[in-house]
Amino acid sequence: MRAALVAAALVALAAQKDANAAAAGLSSADPAVRTQAACELRAFGGQASPFIPRLAALLDDASPVDPAVCAERTWRFRGGHDSTTPGEQAASALVAIGTPSQPVLMRALAGPAWVARRNAAWALGALDSSEAVPALIEALKDTDAGVREQVAWALGAIGDRRAVDGLVAALGDSAPGVRKQAAWALGAIGDKRAVQGLMHALKDADAGVRKQAAWALGAIGG
Repeated sequence: MRAALVAAALVALAAQKDANAAAAGLSSADPAVRTQAACELRAFGGQASPFIPRLAALLDDASPVDPAVCAERTWRFRGGHDSTTPGEQAASALVAIGTPSQPVLMRALAGPAWVARRNAAWALGALDSSEAVPALIEALKDTDAGVREQVAWALGAIGDRRAVDGLVAALGDSAPGVRKQAAWALGAIGDKRAVQGLMHALKDADAGVRKQAAWALGAIGG
């Protein structure tokens, strides 16, 4: 029994040493190295928790990087893009770490950098963070349309009915992408309180919004 405990401790020590080596790249002047470091830390999951502050500091890093630097370790969440960023991969590493990352993500959601707010919104949705729902609802009023769109996605991914009123209001957002994502989120949540707003969205000037509203009404059903 003692031998097994010693062996487990040695394995954990080796893993932490490897995580330390990976984390060294987070402070590199090269964005590709920073991105690769975040991708490598993601593979350590909770063992990377000592590096939460350093990963959080990268959330506003929007330097474009070829995703090939991460090979199979990359975690893409902005489909259709041919590049990734240190901030995106830092967000994915924070999600892999899990619940201990929530406090820094909540702070980033309310921070001054829109890139960090967008990445934090995605991460909170990927974490299925019900604790973040009130803050995400408030963030539907963010000054940046990209942030609002990501927030709408996060609320739909979490699926909390508290978000319905805010998402219905977002169907009137000035940005078509936000309206479309809000319609998707309402369909994902499936609350009948959204029906009237979605019916109105069927007349939206944007075809993508109309299509998503129709899908959402079908998802909610009769």
